[in-house]
Amino acid sequence: MRPLAAGDPEDIGGHRLLARLGAGGMGVVYLARTAGGVLVALKTIHAQHAADPSFRTRFRREVTAVRGLNGRWLVPVLAADAEAREPWLATEFVPGPSLAEAVDGFGALPPAAVRALGSRLAEALNAVHDAGLVHRDVKPGNVLLALDGPRLIDFGIAYAGGATALTAPDAVVGTPGFLAPEQAQARAGEVGPPGDVFSLGCVLAYASSGRRPFGAGNAAGVLFRTVHEEPDLAEVPGELQALIRGCLAKDPAERPTVRDVAATLDDPRVPLARNIAGGRDEGWLPSAVLRVIAERSARALDVPTPHRAPRQPQGDDDSPTATAHSPSAGPRDARPPTRRRALLMGGAAASVVAVGGGVTAYLTAGRGSTGDSGGSGGDLPVHTLGFQADLSGSDKVNGVAQERAARLAVEQHNKRAGITFRLALDTVDDQGVPARAEEAARRFTDAGVSAVLGLGTPAAALAAAPVYQEARTAMVLISSDGEEFMGADLNLTTLRVTRGPESSLAVPLVSYSSGQRTDRTAVIDDLAAGRAGSVLVNSLSLASHSGGETSVHTVAADSDDFAPAVRDALAAKAQAVVFSGTAPERAARCARALAEARFTGPRLGTWRIMSPAFLQQAGSAGQEWVFAAPFTDPAGVSRTFRTAYRKRYGTAPGRWSPEAYDGVGLVARTLKNLGGAADIEPVAVAQRLFDAEYEGYEGIAKTLLFTTDGTNALEQETPLYFLFQAKGQSFRFLGRYDEVE
Repeated sequence: MRPLAAGDPEDIGGHRLLARLGAGGMGVVYLARTAGGVLVALKTIHAQHAADPSFRTRFRREVTAVRGLNGRWLVPVLAADAEAREPWLATEFVPGPSLAEAVDGFGALPPAAVRALGSRLAEALNAVHDAGLVHRDVKPGNVLLALDGPRLIDFGIAYAGGATALTAPDAVVGTPGFLAPEQAQARAGEVGPPGDVFSLGCVLAYASSGRRPFGAGNAAGVLFRTVHEEPDLAEVPGELQALIRGCLAKDPAERPTVRDVAATLDDPRVPLARNIAGGRDEGWLPSAVLRVIAERSARALDVPTPHRAPRQPQGDDDSPTATAHSPSAGPRDARPPTRRRALLMGGAAASVVAVGGGVTAYLTAGRGSTGDSGGSGGDLPVHTLGFQADLSGSDKVNGVAQERAARLAVEQHNKRAGITFRLALDTVDDQGVPARAEEAARRFTDAGVSAVLGLGTPAAALAAAPVYQEARTAMVLISSDGEEFMGADLNLTTLRVTRGPESSLAVPLVSYSSGQRTDRTAVIDDLAAGRAGSVLVNSLSLASHSGGETSVHTVAADSDDFAPAVRDALAAKAQAVVFSGTAPERAARCARALAEARFTGPRLGTWRIMSPAFLQQAGSAGQEWVFAAPFTDPAGVSRTFRTAYRKRYGTAPGRWSPEAYDGVGLVARTLKNLGGAADIEPVAVAQRLFDAEYEGYEGIAKTLLFTTDGTNALEQETPLYFLFQAKGQSFRFLGRYDEVE
């Protein structure tokens, strides 16, 4: 909430202006009070835009549309003047956050809350459709959360049957990711109430999982997936999947009506739905969100006497911003607010009301206190972290596990008492594809995220790195060791790698075999592994082995016969055997060859071959094999983490998830050390991560202590590797390599 500017009027249409809630290129949103003392959100349109006949017609349409609506879950229009030199519209002031703010800041809503939310939004849309209108922009930013239930807002692009179109015939109207296929293909003649049902399904999927059903990123890619691909509902609770999937049917005729949706969701056995229906406010939302609503309500009721601030120079935070869909946003000072800035702006009391065409939701620009307020109140600044990884390609298992853990870390941070800032997480599925990774990097740097985590595949990391380096944005790698940058002409000063390098995997292998009192080790060098295999072989040959001997026996890349190499290894009197390859199927062949030769000594490999395929194809020959890995056992870390992960996602944490959780913690600690204020720039985060005297971070997976030599590496004296052993149909965690006896 900002003070009134020097040029702001004292009164508009009999409403006393109290403060600014937001300002954009189209106009200003004020907090105002009627003569009777009622607080309202009053939005005005700048005169130069109102001079455009089509724009004024669009505004008249919005006023007419909303004035004709009558529904409990809609925000009523209390007064308006569409013919004034600067047209204005006053609506009921709703001090709660938007659904987008709540989910980004505190995570997905529980199923019962989603049922209550969906039932009431369906009722709101039923009132819209009964009035002969189609909303056309149902999205999380247009849903406000109040103590007694949700409110659907923003009818700037609502469409009435038979109305004259105000957009080009091939224009896509709505918000990518939350619009129906018929809208995505600009089939204006087919857009009707079923389109709002589709959008409602997207909103419910987002509310219940924290993720958009058709992904994020480039608008064209999102629209393509909306039209041609099935929604990703993997993280939507099972009890909601059938209904949401029905809402997201490609064929409008196959979708349920809003009445069907309301009837399905409004289960009288659910206390939350009953409470809202009865007008009571207890417990329909998580307590953290209810606290934000209460805090914003209290501040709105305690608005001081209007104080007019002097005009700020162009380019300051008070400078106007163009609407997100404006094709002529003008100079840099008039660009739309970034996602990071929008989240920062959400800290103070606000009714999220759209200006002009109803396309952009304007949040308050208040920064909020950075004092130790305790809890995760709405007055705290919000720092957005980016997360990009392969979430749908060949490495999606690892990517999804990391993204889930990162999101959980953000939620856990926001729930802690005494925090001075909140976190939000924005994710992009780069599919491990270089072009998509670079595009994701540009999106995140344009948005000004505090740091970016993930980048799980070497190709993606290599493509995105120059973009992050140019923007001085910190890259925190989780599962990639950064060796892809060796030889690349890049001077990376913003890169942090939170795992041990692949080239040092020989250390835990040698440590284990030495502990088994072996003097002679044979390496089965699988040439099919390429550079990864040769690096391991060289490291094993050079590693100190208590005076022991190491012999190397090669297997051609095009050969499946490991028996000759095994015979040579045993002829060299090998007491331990290390397999250098990375393919589980070839490792299984090696295991069977060793079993046929009756070798029972230590048999070792790396994490690359730790897969069900190895266990299945090796059979009994694969039992007791030991593997060195740069990740810990997700089931062996903090019980609090394991319990929270399972509760949040309904499954055990996956590989690399503790490391991703720690990555968020590392950046959060960095922001805390910088003071946590809203104006911390990404470059400051990157510099602090590279501070030579930066203390170690005690994570749930391991201690993250970086070297002070200007590189991005972890301190090698800190144990970075772990050992697993094949037992039955799983890999049993043995522990940190230096602690395994």
